[in-house]
Amino acid sequence: MNESAVSGLIDLALAEDLGTEGDLTSRTFVDPEHTSRGRLAFREDAVVAGLTVAQEVFRRVEPSLVWTGYVNEGDRVGAGSVAAEVEGPTSAILTAERTALNFLQRLSGVATVTRTYVDAVRGLPVAILDTRKTTPGWRLLEKAAVASGGGQNHRMGLFDAVMVKDNHLVANKSPVDIEQRIRTLRQERPGLTIEVEADTLEQVETFLSLEGIDIVLLDNMDCGQLRKAVQQRDEMARSVRLEASGGITLESVRSIAETGVDRISVGALTHSVRSIDIGLDLLATT
Repeated sequence: MNESAVSGLIDLALAEDLGTEGDLTSRTFVDPEHTSRGRLAFREDAVVAGLTVAQEVFRRVEPSLVWTGYVNEGDRVGAGSVAAEVEGPTSAILTAERTALNFLQRLSGVATVTRTYVDAVRGLPVAILDTRKTTPGWRLLEKAAVASGGGQNHRMGLFDAVMVKDNHLVANKSPVDIEQRIRTLRQERPGLTIEVEADTLEQVETFLSLEGIDIVLLDNMDCGQLRKAVQQRDEMARSVRLEASGGITLESVRSIAETGVDRISVGALTHSVRSIDIGLDLLATT
């Protein structure tokens, strides 16, 4: 994970909460010498993600706070499970509490949803992947949470893989034009993953006949079309992977996996997530 980017995000989150005046409530109503132990507890079943970020929030507010973790990233936990405890000045714990919980609740939500999709296709040779439909600025964290939930990461951004979508195809005159561009790209970046989006079975056949394509994305196809696309791939280019995408739900994901596709990308892993209910219970020590 890019530690610099995550550090900047934590700084931003704390800055928007503290403003220029800091935590007025804790400064006014909490004795600076008072110490406590804060217990971070899950209030519902979940998969854990974001613990390291939450820990860093507390450290950023007050380096003397002592963090004790009881679970790991990716663990399944039940309601009532204590994820961690943080001990030290009460005012610092209260100042960091909401920002730390915001990260932990959101990222555990991503991991929990991901695990439900992974469980739904268990036993089938298919990978569940995320997309670029992430919260602006949170992509590294949300994709890490997907991995904690048992999913796999698609490309991180526009910079680390190529995906030729329908709007890109408008700018290309013919399959020959596309193939030539792929050939040129292969010479410049031999290890780069190249994926092309197909909206129809005719496009699938065309792309399978071209050299240099690693993955064909099957966009918004029903199970019958997906099975035909798999058959086309098996007959024409067995090394090419097929990815189903578009409108994937928890109810439909297993049927889609059973068609024989290699990958299923699910935007809902990150764009429609409910934060997990996690609270901080304060236990005074002085």
